[in-house]
Amino acid sequence: MAHPRRRRRFGCLLTQLSAGVVIAGTLVAAPALAAPQGHPKPATTPDFGPNVTIFSPSTPLAEIQQKLDALADAQRDAEMSTARQAVYFLPGDYGTADAPLQFEVGYYTEVAGLGANPGDVSITGAIEVYNRCLADGGTSNCLALVNFWRTLSNLSLQVNKAGQDGCRSSANFWAVSQAVSLRRVEVTGNQLSLMDYCTAGPQYASGGFIADSRLPNVVNGSQQQWLIRNSQVAGWSNAVWNQVFAGVEGAPDDAAFPNPPYTTFDTTPISRERPYLYVDAAGKYFVRVPSAKTGTRGITWAAGLTPGRSIPISEFYIARPNSSVKAINSALARGKNLIFTPGVYSIDRTIEVKRANTVVLGMGHATLTATRGAVAMKVADTRGVVIAGVTFDAGTKLSPVLLQIGKAGGKGHGHKADPRNPITLNDVYFRVGGPHIGRTRKALEINADHVLVDHIWVWRADHGIEGFTEGVNGDTDRWNTNTGSYGLVVNGDDVTATGLFVEHFQKYNTLWNGERGRVILYQNELPYDPPTQADWTQPDGTLGYPGYKVSARVRKHSLAGAGVYVFNQNNPSILTTSGFEVPDRPGVKLHHVMTVNLSAGTIRYVVNTTGTQADNTNTGTPQFVVDYPTP
Repeated sequence: MAHPRRRRRFGCLLTQLSAGVVIAGTLVAAPALAAPQGHPKPATTPDFGPNVTIFSPSTPLAEIQQKLDALADAQRDAEMSTARQAVYFLPGDYGTADAPLQFEVGYYTEVAGLGANPGDVSITGAIEVYNRCLADGGTSNCLALVNFWRTLSNLSLQVNKAGQDGCRSSANFWAVSQAVSLRRVEVTGNQLSLMDYCTAGPQYASGGFIADSRLPNVVNGSQQQWLIRNSQVAGWSNAVWNQVFAGVEGAPDDAAFPNPPYTTFDTTPISRERPYLYVDAAGKYFVRVPSAKTGTRGITWAAGLTPGRSIPISEFYIARPNSSVKAINSALARGKNLIFTPGVYSIDRTIEVKRANTVVLGMGHATLTATRGAVAMKVADTRGVVIAGVTFDAGTKLSPVLLQIGKAGGKGHGHKADPRNPITLNDVYFRVGGPHIGRTRKALEINADHVLVDHIWVWRADHGIEGFTEGVNGDTDRWNTNTGSYGLVVNGDDVTATGLFVEHFQKYNTLWNGERGRVILYQNELPYDPPTQADWTQPDGTLGYPGYKVSARVRKHSLAGAGVYVFNQNNPSILTTSGFEVPDRPGVKLHHVMTVNLSAGTIRYVVNTTGTQADNTNTGTPQFVVDYPTP
């Protein structure tokens, strides 16, 4: 997602805070943390490397503030950098009513509590993301459309905006777009705003995802689309194009759709929350792996510890950016789980995840860049594997696929699948282009059955710093150089997705071949950069590729809360026949779907040959189909 025709500034790389894990401002190579009053001294501090900072309640508040401000300054404009950072808070209280802890979260930054439950880490202050102002020396063209790649989780926030002006003090601002998750967070004391309405315009935003959180009144504002799942809200202010609620206590009713365009489900058909680090009462580190549940509603921690299993940190291989794939695969073969510490990893051969119930957890938006045409990771057709918090990045040599789940060609798919313990992806992101040239045929291929996809962003970059020429010629360079045919291909049966964002691929953004697929919220932008209509025409003469395609042989499929957007900035005369293409069968059902023209290009129909054309006569106005086929 990006705003039409704007120029962007790109930030510098983050200066390292230290040469090791930082706890209370001290380099730690062995246990060295002074225990806060009432909390035992940790028995072992894992060596998470130089890009992880761990704060204790005994750390002077001024020191915490200084470090967080420095990190925010370094990461605020670092959209295309290689910097990756994680900040963790040990259980306890941070900030007071008189001295609140207020800080921003920048690019490629994870902020999380290390308690077993969100209430174990309590912050009085503000944790925020504001608009970036991209013109006139940082004073105008202020928006959140490219506020990507950041995470907030597993803590409670008592909002205190003391010292800020009247507008800024009116909310905790979380103005973000894709590849941003807010999980296991409780917010009290003020409202939460998903847009920054205090800066100069246009204040656009295009997110986003929340799960397993207890929230006050939420200002949706200018957010074009959003999924909030398995949470509690005191209220929700409005909608723009596509706001979806699944298993949310306090969610608005959707009976008046599309005015406003809410899509509401009482329960989520299947859910599994993202694994998280925590420290127990003895000071030992664990990873909690929540169980998969069906028909869920509300938060998982209302009655205490989230149901699931805890894995000691000793059962993980803790990888660094210089760890070899050989060493990683050796550890996996010995039965270890895997943690990727923050950084960018060069992956020159496939990481093989074969053992059932293996957990692969990324810290601080750890990024795996495929090199030499490698498939970065393959997951066997087995049960219970969880991949979370990892970004897959295409390299300069064409990879056939970046992440493959189950055997290619469907061979053996379903043999070991377990619907009660699905392979799960939480906050897994994909990028083709942007900081460097990228090439892949497919970003994500799912061949196994009973896979759960819980919030992914699959992005063929519409902008970057690859060195292309400016303007339209640069778009043509990008089309011919940063190549990605398919974003997501699903061949497995009974695959469920909650929060699916796929954008800008050169053929099908999403191609669904498996039976009984279910998707709750889908967001797509067609590619901006086809040079000619011939470049955006299928071999059979069909004009363009739909943003969401269900194979003609599929008998059952459901999709709800979905949008396909068009902005053919390279050639505004380009036509796309339909936003969604599905077989005309009673078992294939679409609910609350839409197309919209962002200012260039045309989508003739919403679904197949149904729905109003989206073009320059109705720019910015969504064209809705309530149900397809019509009941």
